[in-house]
Amino acid sequence: MMKNVTDLAIEQARLNGGKIATVSKVNINTRHDLSVAYTPGVAAVSSLIAADKRLARELTIKKNTVAVISDGSAVLGLGNIGAEASLPVMEGKAALFKRFANVDSVPIVLDTQNTEEIIRICKAISPTFGGINLEDISAPRCFEIEKRLIAECDIPVFHDDQHGTAIVVLAAVYNSLKLINTNLADVKIVINGGGSAGLSIAKKFLAAGAENIIVVDKSGIISESDVASLAPHHLEIAKVTNKSNLCGTLEDALIDANIFIGVSAPGALHKEWIKKMADKPIIFAMANPVPEIFPDEALEAGAYIVGTGRSDFPNQINNVLAFPGIFRGALDAKATKITEKMQLAAAAGIASLVPENELSPTNIIPDVFQEGVARVVAKAVIASF
Repeated sequence: MMKNVTDLAIEQARLNGGKIATVSKVNINTRHDLSVAYTPGVAAVSSLIAADKRLARELTIKKNTVAVISDGSAVLGLGNIGAEASLPVMEGKAALFKRFANVDSVPIVLDTQNTEEIIRICKAISPTFGGINLEDISAPRCFEIEKRLIAECDIPVFHDDQHGTAIVVLAAVYNSLKLINTNLADVKIVINGGGSAGLSIAKKFLAAGAENIIVVDKSGIISESDVASLAPHHLEIAKVTNKSNLCGTLEDALIDANIFIGVSAPGALHKEWIKKMADKPIIFAMANPVPEIFPDEALEAGAYIVGTGRSDFPNQINNVLAFPGIFRGALDAKATKITEKMQLAAAAGIASLVPENELSPTNIIPDVFQEGVARVVAKAVIASF
């Protein structure tokens, strides 16, 4: 009997003691090798950097190394499991960086969930790294942490939970709209989930030209008319979405909607609600591992295109399509920030990997193992820098 993925993952962890290791780029086999790699030769390199610290980007691991940092407070599918338990996830992320974009990375888990302390630690270790990938930090703290680090560090800082999903789903929507012969400005988009991913998706789509977006949280449609009860991050999004100040439930929001984007909870989207959407509705149900609706149910209800976060269905919305190439491009460009312009360019780059003559309702996004994904994304990022 074939072992399941869970058993294999535990077996792999026991066998290897983690997913990554440090490998030297230089040979140290003789005394001469030792004198070049370490003392006295290393003093010459340090002296150059002491005179101009920007040279660290050329002469040290800073050139090609990212810190993957988490406090373990919002690990996908597991919740607030803490630092140690989140380490296997961060190791996995580091392995993906190497496999897909040849970016070296170091998983770092923090035994604190205090916003100011996380910011202080990240700033303090930033001289070692060419970028920081924040991961699995709960909202709303993640917004403040990323915002402050972007402002206060001189290296790119990117919270993948917010922006990675947004970039990939935007790429999928770009290609989906080609199939229904319309554009982003003319469709009604409903985003179910008012956390870090949902809010970032809304902002990314607005930046890309969307004009009619409604965000729905577990308490209902986010509307500026509820100003007294809205958290600051929800008030911010209410001011730029839901221009008609619609109130009510997800079902209400979906009337005549063209696109549903779910980053919420299993089973949140009912079949009968899809029937209330516009012609040829597009459904991206990305709750993991159980989506808001399974593809077969959505298609039975009249959905034209369906995507999920799972690898066992067509149109997988997978962050691996975005973050390795984005950091590859940012590192190669020696960027100090990953700008919105870079992120939109990454989305367009991902979309371009599916030729228009190959687009279909079950093929609107490239596979993560498609050759050259990270290279195309990196080139798009560099060109937009």
